[in-house]
Amino acid sequence: KCSCQKRQKTATLKPFESAFYPRFCWRHYAAHPRLLYAAPRQPQAKSYLWAQVNGSGPPVRMFSYSPGRGAQHAQKLYAGVQPDTVLMTDGYELYNGIAHDHQLVHLGCWAHVRRGFIKAEESVPKAARSSDLLATRFVKLIGKLFTAEARSAKWTPERRQRLRTRYSARVLSLVERMMVEHLPAVVPSSLLGKALQYMSGQWPKLVRYIENGNWPLSNNLCENAIRPFVVGRKGWLFSDTVAGAQASANLYSLVETYKANGIEPYRYLVWLFTKLPLAATADDYAALMPWSMPATPNL
Repeated sequence: KCSCQKRQKTATLKPFESAFYPRFCWRHYAAHPRLLYAAPRQPQAKSYLWAQVNGSGPPVRMFSYSPGRGAQHAQKLYAGVQPDTVLMTDGYELYNGIAHDHQLVHLGCWAHVRRGFIKAEESVPKAARSSDLLATRFVKLIGKLFTAEARSAKWTPERRQRLRTRYSARVLSLVERMMVEHLPAVVPSSLLGKALQYMSGQWPKLVRYIENGNWPLSNNLCENAIRPFVVGRKGWLFSDTVAGAQASANLYSLVETYKANGIEPYRYLVWLFTKLPLAATADDYAALMPWSMPATPNL
């Protein structure tokens, strides 16, 4: 019964989503990891939920269900995206083709890189760790990049870019020098070797962020958006049907977008489902966006 009610509600949101999607697609940048999802009625099979966020304008969070993670599924997420849109991703090779096909500016995520070195550092017994440990040295250097971004978070993009050019670029040079020096000598199958190889393979995308003060250092914004889904998945494990999986993706998109806009989700849903039956035109649906809700809605 609950699943049926959820599907009925999300079915009424289809025209609303059509107005919602362009707000996402033509914004400044998108970033999305992939979430493993037990396939409907086939818990042993692998399905995926793709998460995307925008980087300018009113915040939008988009979740999309697919039965796989191949190019035929990923390409659908970028229908209509404009050339020169900035795309930040992890190292999944498929994104290289997407960025090439759509002429996107492709950035790499430093949070994923740092995570690899932290794992390598933590694999060493505490008694054997020191500031001279190679993984620790990389963690500290990469940490300086994040510290610079935190310091400049409220600055203008122009001022932030100057900091990146004068300071972060020098840190990147040190990281690159260490990477080139130690990569040949580290066992590739070790955690440190994997971290170095990942960073080396992503390097051209990792250093591009310093070209523009608006571009992000990491896709932590997207990582934060997926946490509620990850927590929820531990409870409900899988969706029973494809329609149910798609309904979950739609509702997560709405709720996480409300939260990103500083709106309490339940309050917005009450307002939305009160107004939605009266909407008939594209302008009507556009007026139901989270950022369009009045401060004191008439419920």
